[in-house]
Amino acid sequence: MPEISWQQLQHPILTASNTELWICQLNPAVPQIAGNKWLKLHSAISQRLPTQGILSLGGAFSNHLAALAAAGNYYGFPTIGLVRTDQLDGANPTLQQCSRNGMQLRGIDRILFRQRDSAEFHRYLINNYPNYLIVPEGGSNQQGAAGVSALPLAETPTGTATLLCCATASGGTLAGIIQRYPNIKVLGLAVVKDSSLASRVEQCLPDDSILAEANWQLTQASSAYGKVTAADIAFCCELKPQVSLEPVYTGKALHQLLNLLASGQLASGQRIAFFHTGGLQGLAGLYYRKLISKTEYALLAADGSEEPGAMPAAG
Repeated sequence: MPEISWQQLQHPILTASNTELWICQLNPAVPQIAGNKWLKLHSAISQRLPTQGILSLGGAFSNHLAALAAAGNYYGFPTIGLVRTDQLDGANPTLQQCSRNGMQLRGIDRILFRQRDSAEFHRYLINNYPNYLIVPEGGSNQQGAAGVSALPLAETPTGTATLLCCATASGGTLAGIIQRYPNIKVLGLAVVKDSSLASRVEQCLPDDSILAEANWQLTQASSAYGKVTAADIAFCCELKPQVSLEPVYTGKALHQLLNLLASGQLASGQRIAFFHTGGLQGLAGLYYRKLISKTEYALLAADGSEEPGAMPAAG
């Protein structure tokens, strides 16, 4: 387990609702394997045979692929990233970072990518990449969730939390928290519109587990995957003096959490633990796609725990 740091967030909404909110972050030896990625990849890295590499899938700005590439470079094993794109963009800062860390990148079209969870596609990967351990998109499976279950998220500096929260996109992190704390309320803050997300979470839990009926809930995302709103960007900029965030995952989820408190949809007077799942490397991609301004990028990326690298050209 990497070093864990805790920070109590200060905000008028928290004061008004008499709520204590602690942000939990991991500080791994390799900053690019930050947030939940080290936990979700730990099992695969440990189980990998000496002759095996690791292959996984993700979008063109995937935090998961960036972390896997960094892990391969650090621990000395080959990696392949199957990227959801019709054509690899050599100027994409995330893909550039993956390449610098030695990852072989191969584009697959969106039609084929949609079949990634099918048995046929899995057989295709096994047959075509026999020397690679296959890790699903986002590292979310039972092994990845088991890695997250090692996180002592409920043990805040002032006592046991009454509510545990995290951003949820592929389900593995939420499943790991549920697995460790079946008797504490757990809230997954969805950052992707996906009607199958709840079932994805359940698939990451142990087979025949009563945890599928445990004390957890999942919110509904207000915007599509990867969509960045001006409100979320402004929220991340507002909190920058306290914590580094990005508006796709962690910032969006934390913003959603405070809005739930402000609207009374979450009970006041709680002690909440929020897992910072990383994703700061994605800031460079947001600037590259002109979704955040140069000023916003410079502010949000400054002194981040996951080095986003030099400012990319806003092509």
